[in-house]
Amino acid sequence: MKAIFLLLCLVLTACSSLPPAIENPPAFDLAYRYAAQDTARYKTMLVRWGGVIAEVDNEQNASLVQVLLYPLNSYGRPMVDEQPQGRFVIKSSQFLDPLVYSQNSEITVAGTLTGSINRTIGKKTMSLPLVLSNTLYLWPMITYSDYYGYGYPYGGFGYGGYGSGGFGYGGGFGYYNNPYYYGVPRYGWRGGYHPRW
Repeated sequence: MKAIFLLLCLVLTACSSLPPAIENPPAFDLAYRYAAQDTARYKTMLVRWGGVIAEVDNEQNASLVQVLLYPLNSYGRPMVDEQPQGRFVIKSSQFLDPLVYSQNSEITVAGTLTGSINRTIGKKTMSLPLVLSNTLYLWPMITYSDYYGYGYPYGGFGYGGYGSGGFGYGGGFGYYNNPYYYGVPRYGWRGGYHPRW
């Protein structure tokens, strides 16, 4: 019971520190399916989308983050236990280190739909919605410990602030070899097994 209370406190603390643009959707919350069908029509509209990072491509003056999109919960976090809805690309003027913004990390962006961009996925070239980032949030990873009980050094809560990598510290709880994250199987650190990959 004490461990569950601790988990809830940490989750609530993390939520309370969210940037307003991430926690609150824009006045007109544009659904991905409409933007994907007719990107030109909705160009310049504000969006708040999120999902799981597929890849990061750093160019000379910008970083491009391809994201597998999931619906967001009430405070803007991707619900990775739902069905993915498509892909989009985030454009940021900042350098985004691929070791921090790593594959399978959860991310939410608030920004402006600026058009579309071609990306090759496997052997297929696809036109994906392009979002110019105003605010990026890389979600901290909350995991159960690999061992029963709690305390350092057996994993625990990953916790990160704005744009941080969410590196873990001790204090988690769980059962031995229980690799679940919000009810979704996860193995290893960032970049490990993802159930929908």
